[in-house]
Amino acid sequence: MPDMLVKLYDMPKIDTEKRMKNKGVIIKRAMALDKERVKEFAKTNFGYDWENECERAIFNSPSSCYIAVKDKEIVGFACYDATTLGFFGPTGVAKKECGKGIGKALLSKCLESMKEKGYGYAIIGYVTDAVEFYIKACGAQVIEGTTPEKSIYSNLVRL
Repeated sequence: MPDMLVKLYDMPKIDTEKRMKNKGVIIKRAMALDKERVKEFAKTNFGYDWENECERAIFNSPSSCYIAVKDKEIVGFACYDATTLGFFGPTGVAKKECGKGIGKALLSKCLESMKEKGYGYAIIGYVTDAVEFYIKACGAQVIEGTTPEKSIYSNLVRL
């Protein structure tokens, strides 16, 4: 479960909004009023402690949590600057919507926002089974020698 590094200054701009709109999906910043729905989506669909990180990201200024909405329902989310500054994640897409480009659209939107904020690099932390996805989607590179025990996550009360 390594961390990965993305060169934001080298990243091409992708028109995610138009591509997703054609599929009936809207990508937007989550607002404070979306908080409970985002937290419930994260908890119900992924069962991790991600709802706390989502809440933290929503209350950043501006919000650093994006959501994918289809038929007025959340089908995905992605955050940055939630775990710690400069980190992308957590992120997740509903199983029934996987493979439709929603995850890549959310990732792109977050990375664009991080670049606009002034970051030169983004770290994708604690990557489990999506290493190949991140390499293909944004040119991410594995940071050698990173494990949860030797990363920002080692400061957690419980890993």
